[in-house]
Amino acid sequence: MAINYGEYIAGLVTKAKAAQAIAENFTQEQVDELTGAVAYALTKPKVAFMFGEMLAEESNMGIPIDKQLKMYGKVKGAYFQMKGQKSVGLVEVDEKMGMEKYARPIGVIGAIIPVTNGEATPVVKTLMALKTRNAIILAPHPKARKTNLAITEMIREIIAKLGYPADLVQAIEPEYVSVEASAALMKQVDFILATGGTPMVRQAYSSGNPAIGVGTGNVVSIVDGTTNLDDVAAMIVKSKTFDNATSCSTENNIIVLEDCYNEFIAAMGRAGAVFIKEGSEEKEKLLKCLWPQSPENHDLNRHIVAQPAEFIAKSAGIDVPEGTKLLMAEENDGYGNEFPFTGEKLSPVSGIRKAKDFDDAIEKMLNILNYQGKGHSCGIHTSIKERVTKLGEVIPVCKVCVNQPQSLTNSGSWTCGFPISMTLGCGTWGHNSISHNATWKDLLNFTYVSRPIPSFQPTDEELFDEEIRAKVDA
Repeated sequence: MAINYGEYIAGLVTKAKAAQAIAENFTQEQVDELTGAVAYALTKPKVAFMFGEMLAEESNMGIPIDKQLKMYGKVKGAYFQMKGQKSVGLVEVDEKMGMEKYARPIGVIGAIIPVTNGEATPVVKTLMALKTRNAIILAPHPKARKTNLAITEMIREIIAKLGYPADLVQAIEPEYVSVEASAALMKQVDFILATGGTPMVRQAYSSGNPAIGVGTGNVVSIVDGTTNLDDVAAMIVKSKTFDNATSCSTENNIIVLEDCYNEFIAAMGRAGAVFIKEGSEEKEKLLKCLWPQSPENHDLNRHIVAQPAEFIAKSAGIDVPEGTKLLMAEENDGYGNEFPFTGEKLSPVSGIRKAKDFDDAIEKMLNILNYQGKGHSCGIHTSIKERVTKLGEVIPVCKVCVNQPQSLTNSGSWTCGFPISMTLGCGTWGHNSISHNATWKDLLNFTYVSRPIPSFQPTDEELFDEEIRAKVDA
């Protein structure tokens, strides 16, 4: 008997709407109690590791201890950002303009959860929804369905224990998890918070309902040799190998100025990376391992996603030293589908290129991003302020990370100012509706109240500069 996904989702939405109608009347104190309890319970060490281990086993991706650290950083970070912040009722008053701003919930949120971050994302999105008095329904990737349900059940128990409606948080049950169920969800909710692959995000935006989605990550970093190269290598390796590169925020491509190129490769070697030279037999083997069917269509081998570098090397038939953490494939020419190392690899594999000078590095970065990853993030390791300014002015990305490990920075951390988030907006460059890291503030409607004030209308002499008036009137 065929499953009626629309009918099943309608049942979840009905329960969510009933629970949200109750939440609509929550006080700020109740909202803060809920968010604090969920964040505390889900980041207890044993709990965080349990879910990290569960997801790594279910998905066969990533590293349990790194997933535990991700739960600490993202869940605690998201809660830290919302703790003490007003999200109920009157939140802003501008007496001069006679304006008041009231925070209001959206309703029922449909949350698309990726397998790569299936441990922290459901918790962070749940906190965002609870902070804003919304209900949320979590739609996981099929390879994370059991973990997602277990996390949801724990959250529901906490909510019920505090005396609130558990149906504020629901998950699509494992037997219903599918592309069809997610599509039905996106058509029936009030708002969609989508984190996942490009096809899923595009589906969210075309669902007919308001949505926040994210673009493809293909982060590029420049190394110019003006900072300590061993420190740079350590940061890149740490970033690119965290959770076996499940994040789309890692250094997929590294562009190095030629006057420090060899020295940087040596530094990366000391940090555990293996250099695979352009034109070598090893590079051809690695290419066929990563894209065995169709490199031209960038059909990445799913069996190497978020796997250790040594496993990938062995699968490719490449001999590497024991303890190898990262594979660096040299790419000197070309961009696009015929040169797949320029794209996202979702594994401890980076492309590396030599640039003649900084201007050449900029051009190479633009070419890579024009192929894949526009809007997401870029980085630079430099001591020259003007080079940072140049990136901020000309590179079509929403986040520029300076002298930092990308995947541990651009989604927010305790050591940078980016908002801590699991949903990174990429602006119109990445076909997204936002250009910032999504937080709880993105799940609010606002009602604005206006009161009469004395007229502030200026005269033409006050409004238009004399020089402008003279030029027009001449």
